[in-house]
Amino acid sequence: MFSDALDDFKLVLASASPRRRQLMEEAGFRFTSAAIDYEEIWPSGLTGRQIAEFLAAGKADSYKTDLGSDTVLITADTVVWCRETYLGKPADKSEAVHFLNILSGCEHEVITGICLRNRERKHTFSVSTTVTFRELKKEEIRYYVDNFSPLDKAGAYGIQDWIGLRGITRINGSYYNVVGMPVSELYNELLAFTGNKTTMI
Repeated sequence: MFSDALDDFKLVLASASPRRRQLMEEAGFRFTSAAIDYEEIWPSGLTGRQIAEFLAAGKADSYKTDLGSDTVLITADTVVWCRETYLGKPADKSEAVHFLNILSGCEHEVITGICLRNRERKHTFSVSTTVTFRELKKEEIRYYVDNFSPLDKAGAYGIQDWIGLRGITRINGSYYNVVGMPVSELYNELLAFTGNKTTMI
């Protein structure tokens, strides 16, 4: 049987992303989900990693429910940074096509900012993965946008989707970060944040 000291804490994932919830469930995290209302606005001049961390911390600050002494809040935001351009979730299909045209033939960063917060303090960090698309044909982009669900994904694509399977030629870093949550890095950061070590019993 495997156990770790995180079992002594109540984890709250404040995220509407079904992919984040799924990844954490499959990784064996015991947590509850919560909704937050947060407008994703950031100061001008921030770059990709700074934007992701700023938004994750802002989401944590917007969570108004009191946190118990044994509760850790988890918030996250994933951004795509390509050619010095921020690509978030597209507003509509037209913007999704525009984003994918930018990403075509481009090496870009997928960055997830994560904030851990308890009653006394908070800790913000980020994980970056480099992803490369081959040159995408206009017909491929249009087919993907019309037949899949790009509007709820940063950069208008899912690495696990049709266009990711067909179009991505290289990845350097955490695959699960690109899906939506770098679960291994999150686990290590949670252990450090709570001051606990892994045990086998």
